[in-house]
Amino acid sequence: MTEKEEKEEIEKDEVREEEGETKVSYIFELVKVVIWSLIIIIPIRAFLFQPFFVKGVSMEPNFHDGEYLIVNELGFKQTSISIGSKNLFTVKNFREFERGAVTVFHYPNDPKEFFIKRIIGLPGEKVVIKSNRVMIYNDEFPDGFILDESQYLSGNSQLTGCEGRCVYELSDDEYFVLGDNRNHSSDSRSWGKLNQKFVVGKVLLRAWPINDFDIF
Repeated sequence: MTEKEEKEEIEKDEVREEEGETKVSYIFELVKVVIWSLIIIIPIRAFLFQPFFVKGVSMEPNFHDGEYLIVNELGFKQTSISIGSKNLFTVKNFREFERGAVTVFHYPNDPKEFFIKRIIGLPGEKVVIKSNRVMIYNDEFPDGFILDESQYLSGNSQLTGCEGRCVYELSDDEYFVLGDNRNHSSDSRSWGKLNQKFVVGKVLLRAWPINDFDIF
């Protein structure tokens, strides 16, 4: 082999080494991106925000089928982090809903399903439905008050599902929820009170359709 041929072989080996190093560097960078993405995304999905698609008509006219929402979980949802059967730690809820807020939660009778409803009764209160009106009784108003729902209900909404007078006593970890479309909603009138453990979070914003973008 001539000196020229030896030089060409050395140069080829160097090119192969550089290509190998480039591939290793690319794989290493790709692994770093994946790891950092998981470090960022998992806590966001577990503790902060979650997307939700509206299904059905139970919240019309305020929320419609197919709309894409972002749900704020921070402080509203109890979250447990586990590896296999071992629970590493649990973050309990530390925020309370305001009356009238819209919540997404696991349907108590089938936790694989997600529901969206409006918070009507707060923990520790008594909710009475009578003559198409909602009455709230609590420590501040022991004689009760009629709930003003004019901001989110249309004038022809009817509180069907209660014959005569319906009374719901809420414990310290329960909510009473109703759909805005009262004639076509499966809610606390039919399946009972909502326990805090089923809560996912509070609706933060409507992201789609873009023309209906809104922050709540």
